[in-house]
Amino acid sequence: MAGNFCVEHINFYVTDFNTAYHAILGRPALAKFMVIPHYAYLVLKMPEPAGVLALWANLSIAYTCETESLTLTKATDVSIQMASVVTDAKTVPTDDLEITALEPPHASAKSKETKEVGLDLDDPTKTIKIGVHLDPK
Repeated sequence: MAGNFCVEHINFYVTDFNTAYHAILGRPALAKFMVIPHYAYLVLKMPEPAGVLALWANLSIAYTCETESLTLTKATDVSIQMASVVTDAKTVPTDDLEITALEPPHASAKSKETKEVGLDLDDPTKTIKIGVHLDPK
């Protein structure tokens, strides 16, 4: 419809990054078109001479793009963390890399004395066994 046609010029930056979005418009661009975005419904609304123009997005395509973007973000984050761990590992002294022998368990851990404690006041069958010599602190 010819009455709904309008040309507005917007200055923007082009960047090279992997994301699900084709364009990210900031508040100045949205204000220039008097756009109201509704992210939950994936719709942009803006005034037109005959009322309100609504631009609807495809929910299934948006979900697919969001899933791909999340997968890419997780992969990128893991690779950055791995590089950081490798860098940090190179600075660790060799003495700290040795695995020490475990201490023998304490004598109280070998104790067979237990008591049964109820977990639910309404259901007496829900119980747990704990050591009778556990320190309350």
